[in-house]
Amino acid sequence: MLSVALKGAFVSGSLIVAIGSQNAFLLKSGLKNNHVMMVATICFMGDILLISTGILGVGALLEQSPMLTQILTLCGIVFLCWYGWLSAKSAWRGQSHLDIDNSEVSRNWIKVAMMTLAMTFLNPHVYIDTIVVLGGITSSLNFDEKQWFLIGALSASAIWFYGLAYVAKKLIPVFAKPSTWRVLDSVIAVIMFSIAIGLLRTLLLNS
Repeated sequence: MLSVALKGAFVSGSLIVAIGSQNAFLLKSGLKNNHVMMVATICFMGDILLISTGILGVGALLEQSPMLTQILTLCGIVFLCWYGWLSAKSAWRGQSHLDIDNSEVSRNWIKVAMMTLAMTFLNPHVYIDTIVVLGGITSSLNFDEKQWFLIGALSASAIWFYGLAYVAKKLIPVFAKPSTWRVLDSVIAVIMFSIAIGLLRTLLLNS
């Protein structure tokens, strides 16, 4: 069963580590020391819900509902374009900077939590990766094997999100310069718009 757990960790890890909207937001939260552990925990809890749903067989429902898939895709496109625009504007004006004032950060924890939830659940890719892909891979496994696969997959998720949160804090001195933030915001904007364009292309092809 250990081999099944390792397979779950490898497959899930390969899907999670791809640089996307969720990882970019987690990285930026860590660099700004803005409730990064809360962000990592919400990301991980989202994976617990979605990966468990996919591996335990409910993922087939999404495959059988193209209308739901299209709605999720459209919501994702709108959200990614909005966040990409904010990042691009921040890069152009040089608005981002390190802010480690805990009194100010504490007033924004609800906003940070809501943004993390949006990054997690308004991204159609996350449903495809965690529910459809993992659900398809584990469809031929028996229940015990699925449990071990789930343990491996969630272990990879926890290691990645909390590891990224830890590494981001270590990079704070590097981002003391405003020019570094301009680069990061520019990269995030490109990532957001690229994902949105890819989703739009997929939506049009499947329409």
